Amino acid sequence: MNNLIIKNLNKSFGTNQVLYDINFEVKNGDFVSLLGPSGCGKTTILRIINGLETADTGSVIVDGKDITMVPVEKRNIGMVFQNYALFPTMSVAKNIGYGLNIRKKSKEEIDEKVNWALKLVKLEGMEDRKITKLSGGQQQRIALARALVIEPSILLLDEPLSALDRKIRAEMQYELRNIQQKIGITTIFVTHDQEEALTMSDKIILMNEGVIEQESDPINLYNYPNSIFASDFLGKANILKGKLVEIEGRWAVEGNGWIVGVNYKEGKAGDNVSVAVRGEHFNIETKEFEGSQKFEITNKVFTGSVCKLLGNMGKDEIEISIISLDAEKYQVGDTAHVMPTLETTLYFQ
Repeated sequence: MNNLIIKNLNKSFGTNQVLYDINFEVKNGDFVSLLGPSGCGKTTILRIINGLETADTGSVIVDGKDITMVPVEKRNIGMVFQNYALFPTMSVAKNIGYGLNIRKKSKEEIDEKVNWALKLVKLEGMEDRKITKLSGGQQQRIALARALVIEPSILLLDEPLSALDRKIRAEMQYELRNIQQKIGITTIFVTHDQEEALTMSDKIILMNEGVIEQESDPINLYNYPNSIFASDFLGKANILKGKLVEIEGRWAVEGNGWIVGVNYKEGKAGDNVSVAVRGEHFNIETKEFEGSQKFEITNKVFTGSVCKLLGNMGKDEIEISIISLDAEKYQVGDTAHVMPTLETTLYFQ
């Protein structure tokens, strides 16, 4: 069953159109990320789903019901904002129970559900604390508890981790995902952080300038991007320009001092194309091997478990990622030999 269906959404602010014919579906219980650079329209989609913005055209359907014209307060949707939007003068319990008060629930029911929500986000015993006395990670959990306590059919998360430091953000990625899976709620998560999207999502919807660039599960989207934008936004790729050539029945791309094999998909010999290869998708050896290209190492960057080797393949600069333990074999000034793996070497017209 599809919990959420978005049909033909278009939205403009004045003369600036920010969404162009957006269509997607979300299955019940899935965690879906809207990923893309700032200004691509992902938060606008979230606000339209929640009812904070009105689309120029299109429909929002939740559990089979068209809620496009339903007022925001009558949509059973929970939302966690980027700045959490908590009330600083209220206690933790009153913040969490705010939506239940608006819905005129009894004190007994509010207390019961607030306690349930505090236990869910692992903040039991903090109901009387002031919001201003909490850390950023604790405030994020309170904002999540407030969104979940009303038992929404859909949870919307608008970059809720962006204000946290790196270590806490990484911890909250797993915590958020665990909570979402535990209660099985359909979740739409807006982020510009590729790692967050890859770590947490069942499906990623990659956006660019108001349109959906690609939609897929994280593994397929990362390994098989369908455009130069997707290749370079979701993990950095080496983008090389060359010509499509056919050699003894096999297809390749020939560039400025290099030639790499590709799986043929379209075009004809002599076409100008762009090749996209991720740094970890290179085979690298100290000695020449069949099909390999010379790689002159100009820099070596240690980043922890991964080491990046920068250098030239032919006359083009590329970056290769290898396990740091293997990097001891390669030094600046060395000539190594490399070849992209055929199945992950993509070219675009």
